[in-house]
Order: sequence, then C-alpha cells, then structure tokens
Amino acid sequence: MMHWDFALILIFLGLAVPWLGRRRIRQLLALPQTTKMDRLALYASTIAFQWLAAAVILWRTASHGIPAARLGLAIPQPRLTYEVSIALAAPILANQISSLRRLVARPAEIQGIVPQLALKIFPQDNLERLIFFALAATVAVCEELIYRGFVQLVFESLSGGVVAAGIVGSAAMFGLAHLYQGRKGLFTTSFLGLLFSIIRAWTGSLLAPLVAHFVADFTIGLMAPSRLRTAMASHASAGTRGLS
Repeated sequence: MMHWDFALILIFLGLAVPWLGRRRIRQLLALPQTTKMDRLALYASTIAFQWLAAAVILWRTASHGIPAARLGLAIPQPRLTYEVSIALAAPILANQISSLRRLVARPAEIQGIVPQLALKIFPQDNLERLIFFALAATVAVCEELIYRGFVQLVFESLSGGVVAAGIVGSAAMFGLAHLYQGRKGLFTTSFLGLLFSIIRAWTGSLLAPLVAHFVADFTIGLMAPSRLRTAMASHASAGTRGLS
C-alpha cells in the first residue's frame, strides 16, 4: 500500500522538479551573461530547497516508523563500503577530468547546453567556490537521500521487495530530475543513477554514491569555468586569424 504522503512526494519529484528545473535553466541560458549575484542566489536557493526536501522526507518516513538504516543512512558493511567508495570515486574523478579535456580540445562543441550551463552557473572566484563547495556537498547528501534512499525504498516496497524495481525506479526519477541537461544529460544521469542505485543496494549504504556524487559535481564545478573560457578564447582567436 502506498502512503498518501509518499505518493505526493513521488508526484512532486517526477513532475514538478523536472519542470521547475527546466524553466529555471532556460531563464539562465536566456541571459547574455550571469552576474555574481545571479550565481550566489542560485546556489543559496538550491541549498535551501534541497535541505527542505530532505527534511520533509526524513519527517514523513519517521512518521511511518521507517528507520534511518532503511534509507541507507547506515554503514552495515564498513570495510566493503569504504573500499567501494574509493573504487567508485576514483574513476568518476578520472572521467570528469578526461571529459573536460576532450571538450576543451574541441572548442566548437562548447556551444552545447551543458558547457553553456557550466560557463554561466559555475563559480568564478574564491567566494563563489566556497559556496559552491557547500552546494556540491548539499546536493550529494540530499539527492542521495532523496533518490537512492527514499525513492529506491518506495519502488522496492511497491514491488513487494523486488530490489531491481527499486534500482530502476530510482534511476529513472533521478534522470528526470536532470532533464534540464537535455537528452544527453538525461541519458548520462540515468546511467549514473542506475550505477549508484546498484551500489546502494549492494552495500546497504548511501556513502559510496554520496562520495562519488560530490566528487563528480565539485570537480567539474571547480575546473570547468576557467578551462572552458580559455578554450573559447583560443578558438575565437584562431577564427579571427583565419579570417585575416
């Protein structure tokens, strides 16, 4: 049986979150450029929203007597969990660095939605980087609780305890939440969501996907802006020389 409050949360996550995300990103992309206040306001509002969503989920699950451990807020297999955390975070870090290098090597592709988002919303000075660190940590903790904790548990429970149902349902909802990144972003985040959900089911803990999630977001947020701008400047300069 589905609790009414759980149903409302799933509807909000599946419909409202993707729509709100796409609307906000379209507004940002429509701006010729973002200001420092635009970026800080985005960081602050996202942090507030994420913690509010996580708090509501913790409140409603506690009211139904669901222990925190069932949401992945435990480490039942410490050694396995720590080893998997390292084994997952390391290739995620390497992939982010490699992807950025490939993108910088092909400046013409920087016009895509994700690179343009990076140029407009990622931090550009030390204060912004500090707040972005808090944002990346918040998103890692809260989204893992929401999708790998709550959503995965609900879909698994609805299927009568079928672990695969929880994994697939969680990955699909996670992908929808990142619909603003376009079709490629939807595919990528759905794949990562599937991987993270499998590991959460295997270890019984959110720790490994949480660490990997933070590493992925903070690494690209820290490195992308300056490198993308340098690549675009070099590309523009080369184009100018070609016309002369």
